[in-house]
Amino acid sequence: MDLHEALAQISEIRQQVARTETFRGYRAAPVAFSGVLAWIVAVVQSVWLPNPGEDLRAAYLGLWVGAALLSMAVTGLYMFLHCWRSQLTLTRSHTALALSLFMPSVVAGGLLTTVLYFRVPDALWMMPGLWSMLFGLGIFASWRLLPKVTFWVGVHYLIAGVFCLALAQGEYAFSPWAMALPFGVGQLLAAGILYWTLERTHVEK
Repeated sequence: MDLHEALAQISEIRQQVARTETFRGYRAAPVAFSGVLAWIVAVVQSVWLPNPGEDLRAAYLGLWVGAALLSMAVTGLYMFLHCWRSQLTLTRSHTALALSLFMPSVVAGGLLTTVLYFRVPDALWMMPGLWSMLFGLGIFASWRLLPKVTFWVGVHYLIAGVFCLALAQGEYAFSPWAMALPFGVGQLLAAGILYWTLERTHVEK
């Protein structure tokens, strides 16, 4: 066995180990922050933008896309600090694996929003439901790296997305609660699961 073959086998073993271990890079605090942020932005929209359909592109999209980018930035910062503080190469491999599983749904959401914005603006009312369903698919793609009960967070996002597509249209289109209920509830639920199953038990040990 030559050196390159040995290194390839070591890399494969690391990837297999990463797939079987629970990923601890997602922390309760930034996830809870994103949930609280969803509620805050919903209140801001209801006060500042009572008729979002009249200023759809500049105000409504700017508000919620900005909130999504801020949430991702805070979560990404925590994950970076987690990797930086860890001296284990496996932690970095685990983080890369988690991102590779979840990020396609985020990229798909961004591309879908861009297409709706430029080509089908009349269908932008579907954005909360589609975002919720794509987020749920991202959780399903990576839930084997997370506490098993996280599966139900993915179920919440899928069901919430279906209800948004079915109900948040017409006079209820662009309602702030179409975003706040799926993401505000879902992220706080996920934060509670992360704290209870990973962080609390880790502190106790």
